[in-house]
Amino acid sequence: MKIQPTLTALALALAAFPIAALANITGTPTLTANTALSLDTGTTSASGGDILWSGTTMTPQSKATAYAIGNLGASAFTALSQSTLSGFSALYSNSPITASTLAVGEVFAVHTNGGNYAAVLVTAVSGTSISLQFVTYGVSTGPTITGIENNYGEIPAGFSNSGIAQGALFFIVGTGLATPGTVAVLQNASGATLPTTLNGASVVVTVGNKSVQPAFYYAQPTALGLVLPSGTPTGSAQVTVSVGGQASNAYTIQVVSNAMGFDAYYGTGSGLGVATNAVTGVLYNYANAIPPGTTVVLWGSGLGADPKPTRDTTYVPVTSIAADSINALTHIYVGGVDGGAPGYQGASGYPGLNQVNFTIPTNATTGCNVSLVGVNAAGVPTNIITLPIGTGACSDPALGVTGSQLSAESGLSTVSTGTLILFQSTAPATSGGGTTVTDFALANFQTLTGATTGANASQVSVGGCIVNQSLSSSAGLTATGLDAGTITLTGPSGSPVTLTTTPSLPGESFAQLASGFIPSSGGTFTFKGSGGANVGPFTAALTFPASLLVWTNQSAAATVTRASGLTVTWTGSTSGSFVFIGGNSSLSSGGLYGSFTCIAPSSAGQFTVPGYILTALPAGTGSVTVENNIQSTAGFTATGLNYATEVGYVATQVNTTFN
Repeated sequence: MKIQPTLTALALALAAFPIAALANITGTPTLTANTALSLDTGTTSASGGDILWSGTTMTPQSKATAYAIGNLGASAFTALSQSTLSGFSALYSNSPITASTLAVGEVFAVHTNGGNYAAVLVTAVSGTSISLQFVTYGVSTGPTITGIENNYGEIPAGFSNSGIAQGALFFIVGTGLATPGTVAVLQNASGATLPTTLNGASVVVTVGNKSVQPAFYYAQPTALGLVLPSGTPTGSAQVTVSVGGQASNAYTIQVVSNAMGFDAYYGTGSGLGVATNAVTGVLYNYANAIPPGTTVVLWGSGLGADPKPTRDTTYVPVTSIAADSINALTHIYVGGVDGGAPGYQGASGYPGLNQVNFTIPTNATTGCNVSLVGVNAAGVPTNIITLPIGTGACSDPALGVTGSQLSAESGLSTVSTGTLILFQSTAPATSGGGTTVTDFALANFQTLTGATTGANASQVSVGGCIVNQSLSSSAGLTATGLDAGTITLTGPSGSPVTLTTTPSLPGESFAQLASGFIPSSGGTFTFKGSGGANVGPFTAALTFPASLLVWTNQSAAATVTRASGLTVTWTGSTSGSFVFIGGNSSLSSGGLYGSFTCIAPSSAGQFTVPGYILTALPAGTGSVTVENNIQSTAGFTATGLNYATEVGYVATQVNTTFN
């Protein structure tokens, strides 16, 4: 059994330190012709700064660069994060932004002379004057901690599977966390010792009357990457960062005996996971799927205290399974199939970096997004990643994608997509009891980054489940809308309906359809697009079955004991189609929000959402939805799009209390 990490996997695992920070500088200036603005300070001047408004163009100054994102509007502007802005790094330039792309609602990003990222919204244009709203991330005069998470799992504090394990890699985000201007240079733990002070920063973790100093992998003003000493006591801990004699706020974390986080390929804590062949070291991907029965090495951190504590700061080679195991996980589930305990789980040799050698079950589901989750003896799950399983390029008929397509798209800087959706929703009425049945059509045309497409954090293959955990139910918009022209929908009744565009969401149009537009007898529905500035004309057909899905045990979801799981049953649906079971729960007192998605073949007639999935949700209130996915096998094509699909849903939702 190969225990040592390969160079490829090690580079991916040790490099996956998230860099993020909250806003520090904001402003709402109005610039007249030939006025410069510093986004690092919020001040205006006749020259210098980061951007100069000439009266008709906005030009980056000195070393600053800019990227015109698009007309996103105010709501999307407020949702942008530093990580989103830095993700556009390949698109920034020193070219002027012209007046034609500086209308009200336009958003552009600036990489400032101070090395920070700023989002700028145009709020008004009048003659040669322009009014802006901006937020600049990462500017600070002293250390402030805004978040601490496992380096790989990235599960926010408060969830049952959060916490920082003894001996784990973790990151701190905030502002002023290191000497201004320093950058994150990964420290070498092989043949050297990781420092406890780096770039002017030091960290103290205090549990009760004991304090420890984590060692650094990197330090920069917006983020620190560290290893928690294996001897740190478990329990509530206070974390402080000191820079130049100034101490940060005390941030509370829970130190736990184990809280494993698996590494995800795009450093998001979810989506495509990092897995290498245990013998050859080959890294698997969408174009090179994992055959069932293969032993792979998974990477991450959080199994627990290292049996050789000197490894907290220095590379110590693995000598044997017996001496270097950290046996935290009792089961690993692949697409819902129990693969038992790993063959080896423990140290990799590098401080804080764990590896898990595991054989993919021979009866595992194949697909591009097969879920993988580990569970400890207490039933607490890890984060959930997905793996491509199969032979050669993976294939996911339930999602209408292939590994070749995903590989091609994830390698692009941007991917243009089109999605046509027709669905019927039965949900609790907002007042008076009973239910409301709504037929609805939606068209969405947008451009995403290739990495977003490749991460696939919101998709799961048949038989598995995924979970998303956050501190709110809102998500930042990371897409730019595309103009597809006028879109109409015609159903069995023969009367076409024109979808209405959504000004606040460019690229999206919708129509709430008349009652009975989707009849109980099903039928064929046809979308037609006239073509617009970005997308060419198209025609796309979708056929609903004569027997629509009926969720037969809705009452079981009214109150759910999370640890016991939830079984749902149904009748009807299209032969060969798929059923999605989803739900969400929120806890207002802690701001916690969790959601899950599972997928099963419609022919199964039932599916049990496992307890280890539901325990990752907060105990609170929310809903459960069961829906039949009617996926078009042909998709549709239009000039200007890399990927296009149409899909139908028949969904029933109930209100749920999660205990």
